[in-house]
Amino acid sequence: MARTAAPGTRARIVSTVAPLFYSQGVRAVGMAQIVAAAGCGKNLLYSHYPGKNELVAAYLSLVRAERERSTERALAAAGEGREAVVALVAEIADRVREPGFRGCAMRNYLTEFPSEDDVPGRVAREYLASSRARVDELARAAGGSPGLADRVWLVIEGLYAVAGRPDAAQQADVAVALVKDLVAAS
Repeated sequence: MARTAAPGTRARIVSTVAPLFYSQGVRAVGMAQIVAAAGCGKNLLYSHYPGKNELVAAYLSLVRAERERSTERALAAAGEGREAVVALVAEIADRVREPGFRGCAMRNYLTEFPSEDDVPGRVAREYLASSRARVDELARAAGGSPGLADRVWLVIEGLYAVAGRPDAAQQADVAVALVKDLVAAS
């Protein structure tokens, strides 16, 4: 008689392998390593995730949900208007200052697989489009000048680009100060 998986197995598998994908990169993590980290057999893994792409898509979806919760908390604490624009960048800057931070998981995936039109790539691209739309929305609500959203987005991209460098914390401070100046001038 076949055993049924314990409740929460699917979520446990993806939350267990998420740090591997993030720290080593999706391409570097093989299915044998995933099985070992998840502490399950191949049959159980493949019954929940028929292939690596499905598991990577679940990982990116998990990261997206975590990022959106963190962003919403920061924006709720900031209020509205110009403070919200600064709070968005400050929240990302806080992440950049964290030990072991290697940048945005979505951007990292798209760097590894730039031309892939697969489910994980669509998850990553949709998140980035949604994030950019949020920056546009916040810049409009702040009454910012034309181009404010483009400048803020460029600062955000720069923050993710410096992640993991020895001077990342200093650059995070500079990014927040720059956005404060941009918002004040708009």
